[in-house]
Amino acid sequence: MRMRTLFALLKSMRPRQWMKNVLIFVPLVFDQQLDNMVAFRTTLAGFALLCLVASAVYLINDLTDLEADRLHPEKRKRPLASGELPVAAAILATAILLLIAVPLAYFLSPGFAAVLLTYLLLNLAYSRWLKHIAIIDVIVLASFYLLRVVAGLTLIQVARFSPWLYVVTTLGALYIGFGKRRAELSLLADEASNHRRVLDGYTIPLLDQFITIVSATTIVAYSLYTFSAPNLPENHAMMLTIPFAIYGIFRYLYIVQTKQGGGAPEEELLADRPLQFTIFLWGVTVLVIFYLF
Repeated sequence: MRMRTLFALLKSMRPRQWMKNVLIFVPLVFDQQLDNMVAFRTTLAGFALLCLVASAVYLINDLTDLEADRLHPEKRKRPLASGELPVAAAILATAILLLIAVPLAYFLSPGFAAVLLTYLLLNLAYSRWLKHIAIIDVIVLASFYLLRVVAGLTLIQVARFSPWLYVVTTLGALYIGFGKRRAELSLLADEASNHRRVLDGYTIPLLDQFITIVSATTIVAYSLYTFSAPNLPENHAMMLTIPFAIYGIFRYLYIVQTKQGGGAPEEELLADRPLQFTIFLWGVTVLVIFYLF
């Protein structure tokens, strides 16, 4: 029984979603410090602590949404909603995760600890109030992605990190967020507002317009970054990565509108081979340009 509870707890911590925390490495890579072992180890430790805080947030969200999740066609299978994980065990695990992560974060960097606390408090506000306000809910979701990048900046001495990366991260997160809402609205249909109140403020045509605007702006912002950032090669080789970015955005849009996916972006990334291959080629190209040119 104890092993079953531990397995249910691990599942509720959602290790698959830890891939979002890879954004903490963005400053390290794009400031060309990937070969700086001190900075790399510090960022890796920050990644681990961020994963602990993120897992605590997922547990808090599941505790907050317990009754609604039990009515949802997919979320009712989650350990807490299904009764596989006791509520008391989830509360205890949340407290332990935070008591471990926050003091260690302060030891790494006071600024990093401040970002983690901001991430935690904003998530609590989101779970309690902000997730019920249309448009604001997606903006807040996008801010969580941006905070991951900011967390990475607090862990290393940055020389020439381009502000364009803040813009691209925010726009890309908005794109994913609106795609997520569209997928939920499509899946739940007429019962959407009963499961997530904020969905009553959206329509699929409206979300399609938001997605179109944000996806186009993301492409423009990323393209501007590739030839205007101060630490890029003077031959504008970074522009070679633009086709991968464009295809990745189009592929995700294809998943959302044709396959009715996008409700769980991390699942799409783990399941969709063309998207995985595109991200891999983009990453390899970025590393070659930054570290071999």
